[in-house]
Amino acid sequence: MSDDRTISVYDDRAADYAECFTGRGDEGEEADYLAFTARLPEDGTVLDLGCGPGHWAARFRDAGYRVAALDASPEMAEAARAAYGVEVTVAGFEALDAEAVFDGIWACFSLLHVPRAELAIHLSAAHRALTAGGTLCLAMKLGESEGRDELGRFYAYYSEEELRGKLETAGFTVLGSRRGEDKGLAGTAQKFVVLTAHA
Repeated sequence: MSDDRTISVYDDRAADYAECFTGRGDEGEEADYLAFTARLPEDGTVLDLGCGPGHWAARFRDAGYRVAALDASPEMAEAARAAYGVEVTVAGFEALDAEAVFDGIWACFSLLHVPRAELAIHLSAAHRALTAGGTLCLAMKLGESEGRDELGRFYAYYSEEELRGKLETAGFTVLGSRRGEDKGLAGTAQKFVVLTAHA
C-alpha cells in the first residue's frame, strides 16, 4: 500500500526533486544504465517503476525503447509530462500486475519506500511482469530497519546481502552490483547499492 505522507512530500517538492537531476552526469549512474540496456532487445519494453520526474523514462524513450512509467505522486507525474512529455500512470507499486510484458524494469530508488514486510511481494510481482531473462535494475539505500527521514518520507533499509537474498528468493539471478554515496532531496549523504539481476 502506498504511504500517503511520502506521496505528499513528493507532491509538495516535485519541482525541487526534479531539479536534483537537472544537468547531472554521474559516471556510476551511466554504468547502471549501460549494464541495464546492454541486456535489452533493440526495441525492448521498459517499465520505469516509481519514475519520479521522468528523466529516466525519457532517456529510455529517446534511446528507442517502448516505455511505461508508474508513480504514486500526481505532481511527479505532471512534472514528467511537462518536462519530457512522458505519460505516467498514477498508482502505487501494487498496481503492477502484468505478466511477461516487460524486457526490463528500472526501479531506481523507488521500492525503498515499501515496508520491509512487503518488499518480497513487489519483487515477485516484478519477476512475473518480466519476460523470460528480462532485466531488473534495483537501487536501494543501505542500512537497517525502517522509518521516516527528516522530510517525513518512509524508508526501508537493507544490506546488500539481504537484498541479494530477497532477489534470489523472488526468482532473480543477480548479475552485478555497484555501491555509492549520494545526497538526496533531504540533503544528507547516504550509502546505496544498485543491483542488476535477470528473471
